[in-house]
Amino acid sequence: MEYDWSAADLAFRDEVRAFLEEKLTPELRRAGRLATSVYPDHEASMRWQRLLHERGWAAPAWPVEYGGCDWSLTRHYIFGREYMLAGAPPLSPMGIRMVAPAIIAFGTPEQKAYYLPRILTGEIFFCQGYSEPESGSDLASLSMSAVDDGDHFVCNGSKIWTTHATEANWIFCLVRTSRTGKKQQGITFLLIDMTDPGVAVRPLVMTSGEEVQNQVFFDNVRVPKTNVLGRIDDGWTVAKYLLVHERGGALAPMLQAQAQDLANAAAEQVGPDGNPLIDDPAFSARLADARIRTEVLEILEYRTLSAMAQGKDPGPASSMLKIIGTELSQQITELALIAAGPRGRVYQPHAASPGGPVTQYTPPADGYHSGEEWQAVAPLHYFNDRAGSIYAGSNEIQRNILAKAALGL
Repeated sequence: MEYDWSAADLAFRDEVRAFLEEKLTPELRRAGRLATSVYPDHEASMRWQRLLHERGWAAPAWPVEYGGCDWSLTRHYIFGREYMLAGAPPLSPMGIRMVAPAIIAFGTPEQKAYYLPRILTGEIFFCQGYSEPESGSDLASLSMSAVDDGDHFVCNGSKIWTTHATEANWIFCLVRTSRTGKKQQGITFLLIDMTDPGVAVRPLVMTSGEEVQNQVFFDNVRVPKTNVLGRIDDGWTVAKYLLVHERGGALAPMLQAQAQDLANAAAEQVGPDGNPLIDDPAFSARLADARIRTEVLEILEYRTLSAMAQGKDPGPASSMLKIIGTELSQQITELALIAAGPRGRVYQPHAASPGGPVTQYTPPADGYHSGEEWQAVAPLHYFNDRAGSIYAGSNEIQRNILAKAALGL
C-alpha cells in the first residue's frame, strides 16, 4: 500500500500544525504532556475545547449541519495524528465522541437542538452510566430500574466506575425498564440531569490516588420520558452504536511520541552498570520491540482508514486495534517506570497534571519534586494504564470477537 499524502492533504497538515503552534499555550501543553491517563486536567481540557470550538474543530467527525467538518477520512486521521504529536490535551470523549453521535443517530429534532450545541460549548458535560457493582463485562445483566410513572420514569440503583461524574452535569444511562424476554431486551437509554433530586456522587480513590472514577446513586430520581434516546426497551441498540465511537482513532502517533520521549530519557539515565540505560541490552531490546509494534499499529490504522475511505466495513479491526493499542501503552508505561529509577518510586502527583483531585495527599509548600517531571508522572501513568485492557470492552472479550469473526471459531 502507498501511504503518501496528496499535496492538498499536506497543505491541510500544515494548516493544522500552524493552528496548534499558535493556540497551544505552555499551560495547555503541560496539561497534555504531564497527563497521567487518557483523562487530562478537567479545566485545561475545557479551555482547549473552547479554543477548538472557536476554530470549528471541536467535533470534526460530526455532520456539518451540527457543527462538524466536511473532511475526508484521511484528513480526520491527519488531524488526529498532528493533535497527538503536538501534545494537546485530549477532550473528554463522553460527550463529543460518544453520546453526541448517538443523539445524532437516534435523537428527536428537539433533543438534537438542545444537547448538541451545548455539548460543543461545554455547557453540558456528560459522563457515562453503564457499569454497575454487579454488571461490568456482562453489561446486559444491569439492574438499575426505571419504573414507568406516566410522563416520567422513576429511577433507582447505582452506576460505578463513572469517570468525571463530579464534573459532569448530565449522565447517559442504561436502565432496566422491563424484565421480560432476553436480558438485552428491556433496557432503555436515558439522559439524566445530574442536578435532579435524588442523584448523589461518591468519588472512588484510584491506585494513583486520583479521584477520577466515581459511584453514582439514584434514589427515586424522576426523569421525563422525553429524555429517552431511541425507543423504550431498545436501549441496547443505541448502546451498541455508541460503542463503535468509543474505540478507534489515531493512537499510534501518541505511542510513537511516548516511545521517543522514553528513548531520549533513557539516554540520559544511568543504568545498573553505570552506563546510559539505553545501552542496557535488556532494556533497549524491550524498547525496540515496543517501537516496532507502534509502527505495526500505525500500518493497521492506515489499512483500516483505507478500507473505510473505500466504503468498506473494517470488520473486527476495531477489536484488533483496541487490543494492540492498550497493551502497547501498558508496555511503554512499564518501561517508563523502569527508566524513572528510584525517583519513580516517590509519590509526588503535584508534579503531574492528574485527571482528578488527589485529596489524600498534601504537596510540599514550595512545590519541590524529586527528579524530572516525567519521573513523577511515570508511576501515576503506569497505575492508570493497568485499566486500559479492561475498559471499552476487555481485551479478553475483544479476542473472543476476533476468534469468531476472523478465525471462525
